[in-house]
Amino acid sequence: MDRAQELIDRLAMAPHPERGFYVETYRAPLTVDAQPHGGLRAASTAIYFLVTRPAPSTYLHRLRSDELFHLYEGGPLEVLLLDPSGPGQVRRLGLDVAAGERPQLVIPAGTWFGVELAAGAPHCLFGCTVAPGFDFADFELADGPELAARYPSHAERIARMLRPGA
Repeated sequence: MDRAQELIDRLAMAPHPERGFYVETYRAPLTVDAQPHGGLRAASTAIYFLVTRPAPSTYLHRLRSDELFHLYEGGPLEVLLLDPSGPGQVRRLGLDVAAGERPQLVIPAGTWFGVELAAGAPHCLFGCTVAPGFDFADFELADGPELAARYPSHAERIARMLRPGA
């Protein structure tokens, strides 16, 4: 059994709508009134997320909450961040700090983003902590072509992160 399949099986992971595999590991019992989110949310949530070589990137999406990535195994992972007020950037979730990689990355609320395995990486297991907590009502998948026009320097990567038929 390959390592990615072992992780899927042992962690009881399921396919995620943005591609990859996930399992929720924590949902705070404390709820907060998250007005911009439209109501009550758990104060925080956490998941394991796995990207594998057969589907090496996620679809572009955004959340209404901040999200924090934590590297556990594999990678590095390239993270495309399309901030509404900037030109966009690619950051790397990884352990080679001297090369600019970081074992933890923040995805600000409202930022379109997607992840992609770096060349040669067979998989990447990372954690995602969201506050206020994740709710699918706060999750939006991008169509994509409008983002490629707005961020032309990232158009090639955006094309790899589009949903079929988008």
